[in-house]
Amino acid sequence: MNGPAVLPLAGRHVAIVHPAWHSCGTYRVVLGQVAAYRALGARVAPVAICDLPGFSPDRAWRWRSFVEATPELSEGARWFGGAPFHAFAAPRFLRDVLWPFLHGDQAVIRAGVAERAELAPGLTDRRFDLVHCNHFFLMSVAKRLARGAPILLDSHDLQARQFALMNEHSFLLPPRVTYEQMLARELDMMRGADLLLHLNAQEYDDFRALLPEKEHALLYPSAPAAPLGPGGGDILLVASNNSANVDSVCWFLREALAGAQIPRLRIVGNVDAGVKSRDPALYAAHRASFVGRVDDPGAAYATARLVLLPTISGHGLSIKTVEAMASGLPLLSTSHAFRGMSADISRFANVAIADTAEDFARALRAAAADDSVPSEAQRAASDTRRFYDAHFSLDAYRANLAALAPPLIGAAMRV
Repeated sequence: MNGPAVLPLAGRHVAIVHPAWHSCGTYRVVLGQVAAYRALGARVAPVAICDLPGFSPDRAWRWRSFVEATPELSEGARWFGGAPFHAFAAPRFLRDVLWPFLHGDQAVIRAGVAERAELAPGLTDRRFDLVHCNHFFLMSVAKRLARGAPILLDSHDLQARQFALMNEHSFLLPPRVTYEQMLARELDMMRGADLLLHLNAQEYDDFRALLPEKEHALLYPSAPAAPLGPGGGDILLVASNNSANVDSVCWFLREALAGAQIPRLRIVGNVDAGVKSRDPALYAAHRASFVGRVDDPGAAYATARLVLLPTISGHGLSIKTVEAMASGLPLLSTSHAFRGMSADISRFANVAIADTAEDFARALRAAAADDSVPSEAQRAASDTRRFYDAHFSLDAYRANLAALAPPLIGAAMRV
């Protein structure tokens, strides 16, 4: 009689370093990492690093809203880090970090704040077998925790592209920082990791060309499975407040809808704040459709019959696209929403692609007129749900992570 299976990371201590963000794709990815490592037997320490002043770990009251917005991370011990106020007033910070930031250097401000983050003694006294770092700009924290342990770095996209996109809508002092300058800083910090993980096929190819001396792996993230029912009449658009999402939602409202009103259109997520800031009149015209941030964005799929992905901007894998695929619902989308996936979306029977405003509007009118609601069984058997199960489910992520992490730990122990 066989005994119980031995978990590949049983008893191992893993730190997961991540930005103190919520209601966004990065946070959903981090949740998948935590769940996967625990399922492999590891003892996980999530470490949230804030990029705002005054969020040192001893100021628990400042972290209260973040803790309330991230209850999933409170199931076990969790840790915090951030730079105190006086760090932002230091001459070296003003000269080397804030001044370049005023010229648009998004890379230096994030890395500079993380470098000055204070960590609780109870965290820095721990010994970790592995550190899983999210985003290059937190590598200084990862190194402080690793102390010789291997570091896995999740790139989460080629960030210099995202930074350049952010700068398009920002007032900056001349001369503006260049994409090449931010990319150079990003690549230099990434060289400190032992293995570079990439969430989508495009970034995997790009980073292998940019850093050929490093080890790379394509590791699609785990995204929470959206509910498959009971269904309802909602037409759903989910988006967080970042520049690419604001661009896309504004395009959808201004050009695809063009003043039309779609019954039961629900725009879920804190993108409402970005649209209101970018175009107050456009926001006001569609105020009734904006739901705002919700505690469980996945639950919004439970009462929907159609999901909209009017994505015209952004780089890297779209987590909201993955979550929409997991719902098994019919999707009306631009092709850009599926960037970074090795998938032939033309073969997905429950996906309609429309890349121009006119085509999107026409397809939406037709879909809105069809009030049929797919059953739970139909959603479970859909092409997108099957693709999600094979590539983005917790089981798939756990299996792929189990092939990468234990050998890295073993190699470090033999050194």
